[in-house]
Formats: sequence, C-alpha cells, structure tokens
Amino acid sequence: MIIETYAHGRAGLIGNPSDGYFGKTISVILRNFTARVVCYESPLLNIAPCQQDRMNFASLRELTEDVQVNGYYGGLRLIKAAIKRFVDYCRDSGVALDGRNFTLEYRTDIPVRVGLAGSSGIVTATLRALMRFYQVEIPPHLLANLALSVELQELGIGAGLQDRVIQAYEGVVFMDFDRALMDARGYGEYQSLDPALLPPLFVAYHDALSEGTEVTHNDLRSRFNRGDPEVLDAMQQFAALAQRARDLLLAGRGAEIGPLLVENFALRTRLIEVSHGNRELVAVAAAQGASAKLAGSGGAVIGTYDGDPGRFEAMRRDYAAIGATLIHPQIEQATGAPDAA
Repeated sequence: MIIETYAHGRAGLIGNPSDGYFGKTISVILRNFTARVVCYESPLLNIAPCQQDRMNFASLRELTEDVQVNGYYGGLRLIKAAIKRFVDYCRDSGVALDGRNFTLEYRTDIPVRVGLAGSSGIVTATLRALMRFYQVEIPPHLLANLALSVELQELGIGAGLQDRVIQAYEGVVFMDFDRALMDARGYGEYQSLDPALLPPLFVAYHDALSEGTEVTHNDLRSRFNRGDPEVLDAMQQFAALAQRARDLLLAGRGAEIGPLLVENFALRTRLIEVSHGNRELVAVAAAQGASAKLAGSGGAVIGTYDGDPGRFEAMRRDYAAIGATLIHPQIEQATGAPDAA
C-alpha cells in the first residue's frame, strides 16, 4: 500500500513571535504550498533525497546559489529526526511498532527559509505518514508538540509551537500558550476560527530574504531566559494584540485588525533587528494603503487590504518590482482536494 500525506505552509497573522514565550497568536494555513510525503513498505528502511538534498552541481556558482536558497541542509535531517522522535514517542507511550521497514520519499514547494513553515511542513507530513503506516493515532495537540520536539530537542533549532499547531489543525487558529496551561499539561488552548471572519488577506514573499527561524528565536530565547524586561514586556504586548484581533474577528469586525498588524510589526522592529529587505516588504503594502507584518522569521509578510482587485494588482506589480511574489492565501480546502492528513 502506498501512503501519501501532506502538510501545508502557514502564515502567522498576529502575535508572533510570542508563541514560544507563553504568548498568544493567530495563524492561517496556506494551501498554496504543500509538503508531500510518500511512504510504502520495503525490505530496507530508505529515505529518498529530494532536490533540496542534491550534492551534484554544475559549477561553484550553482552550489553557492543553492546554499543561498536552501541553506546547508535539505530535508533529510528533518525526516531522520522526525522518525527518531516518532519512535521515541511510541516507546514512551507504550505503543509497540511492528518490524516492517519502509521507503519514504518527499517533495515540497513551500518556499524555503522565508518564514512560511517549510521545515515544520516536512516534519508534520512525515509524522502523518508514519502514523498511517504503523496505524498510530496521535491527537492534533500532541502531534504539534511532537513536531516541535523534532527541531527543538532533536536538532537544537529554536522554534515555537505556532507553526506546528496550525499545521496540525489547519484553517485559522487562535492559540493561547498561557504559562499555567503549558506547565500543567504541556500544550495551550487552541480555538479554530471561521475563515469567513477574516478580512481580505495577502501574502508576499521574497526568496532572497530567506533567514532561518533559529536566527530570531535563539537570541530571543537567551534574552527571555535571562529575564530581559524588554523581551518580557514585548511578549505580553504581542499576546494582547492577538487577543484583540481574535475578539474583533468574533465580533464581525475583521476589517479593523489591520492597525493591529502594523503595531505588531512596529513592536518587532523595536525588539529584533529587521533587515532593510524585510522592512521593504512591509513598506510596499503601506504605500498602497494596506497593513502588513512579517509572517514568520523573515522573508514573507501577511497583510490586510480593502479587497479591491485593482489594489491587489497594484501591489502585485509593486512587489514584482522588488523581486517578491504576491499571492491570495488559500485557507479552505478546495472541493476534491486531497486530505491533508
């Protein structure tokens, strides 16, 4: 039997990067981009490399360009770590795995290292494939925790739960990572929201602005652990913005969340060094009367606008002029589309 599983990209609408610091966030799934994993029984356990894992290049220039886009690591380390953590989870949960081996193949079109959750997409799709292959049920909130442990504990990459929660639940999710909840049970309170409550959204990304999430989170983690007052206060403010946005959405006032996104970005620039290129992604939207913020660690923004098709096309041209791509987020599953699980 051939198993095929999926996980999609995501954009942090508001509240990030407080998800790893007992804050609150709202995130949306991006079905525009997909990590796919194929798994089937085989005599030996085999992980097939993807284009991102290639080791042969036509020239020094081609190798350099590949590193700039994909970094020094492809998806193989993520998959190996996901398999290892899955085995650990089953062992610790008293779940016996049979002795079958498998071949696992993957491919992904989630833009790499631009804050759209490409790494966690590969991890989540891999875990879903293993769950189906070995017939192991893992509820979404625990799947998110397991996916985070792959990068945080196994690979030492700084990250938060937001990406993994939205990829586990999909749609639109408000997440409250209250410290008392996290300490007591290890996961937060996750509330799915109706996508129809959202105002018109856009996402823009630029491959040349790629930056690994570890660059942002590792420094923040150190400052947070030291009790840096600026970081502690900022995390409370990020959480408050997410709460206000959630309340506006549920009140049918989604068109009013734009200024909160702008405030979220301004707070981030005071807390973390934001490159000129990432500032430009936000400025292009502002020049068209739209509101935007970074969708993740850097390289992509998510924003709101008035829904005017002419405005969207004008933004598309402006983003193209700086080498960026503009898309409409596809949040809901299209009729006849494959099941993400």
